[in-house]
Amino acid sequence: MNFLQRIKRTHEDLNWGRDIVKTFALNYIKERNDNEPITLLDVGMGSGKDVDNIIEICKKQLPSCSFNVWGVESYPPYVEALTQKGYRIASVDIEKESIPMPDQSVDIIVCNQVLEHTKEVFWIVHEYARILKPGGIVIVGVPNLASLHSRIMLLLGMQPSSIETVGPHVRAFTKGAMKRFVTYGNYFSLEKVKGSNFYPFPPFLSKMLSLLFPTQSVTLFFVFQRTEKKGRFIEVLENNFFETPFFKGI
Repeated sequence: MNFLQRIKRTHEDLNWGRDIVKTFALNYIKERNDNEPITLLDVGMGSGKDVDNIIEICKKQLPSCSFNVWGVESYPPYVEALTQKGYRIASVDIEKESIPMPDQSVDIIVCNQVLEHTKEVFWIVHEYARILKPGGIVIVGVPNLASLHSRIMLLLGMQPSSIETVGPHVRAFTKGAMKRFVTYGNYFSLEKVKGSNFYPFPPFLSKMLSLLFPTQSVTLFFVFQRTEKKGRFIEVLENNFFETPFFKGI
C-alpha cells in the first residue's frame, strides 16, 4: 500500500460528510416551519446511513417531524435491509429510467457520492427537477477535482485520484463546474457549499482546514433549491451541441 492510500484509509469516512448532509437537511426542515410530513428520497441509498442520521437528528430537535422515506438502491442485501426498516425502495437505473415518483412530490433528495459514477448527469438532474417540489432541495456530495491533494498530484504529473482511469469514477467536479451545471437554465439555485476532509492532514486538522478552505477539501457538498421555473431540465441538451449522445428519455 503506497503513502497516499495509507493516508486515505485513516480518515476516509470524512469523505462522506455525514454530519454535513444531516445538518443541511435539518436546517431546511427548520426553515420550512410546518408540521407536514417530509418526503425524503435518497438516490444511491447504500446502507441508509444518511437517511438514518437525518431522521435521528430531527427526532431529537424536531419531535413533531415525520418522514415518508424513499430510496433508489439495487444491491440486494441493502434493498432487503432497507425494506425491513420500512423504507420504500426502487431498483431503477437512474441513467436510463425515470424515478418512479410523481412530479413535484419530493421535499429533499440526498445524492451523496453518486454523480461521479455516472455519465448521464443531464437525465439524472432532469429527474430531480421533475420530482422536487418548488422550494425543495437536493443535497449533493461529490469528490472535488480541485482538492489540494489533486492539485499536488497533477503538479507531479499524476492522475488525480478522484478521476483515476482504472477506477469507478467517470466524472469529476469542482465547485464552479457543479454550480454552472445544476443551475443552468435556472431550474435550481445554489444555496450552500461546504467541504469535508483535507488530505494529507490528520482528521482533527482536516476538519478545521475544510471549514477554512472548502474548495480545496477532498469532498464538496452542495444544497441546490428547486426554483418555480416550469419546464424540463433535459431541454438543456436541445439548446447545446455536445459531441456525445446523451440520454434524453424515451
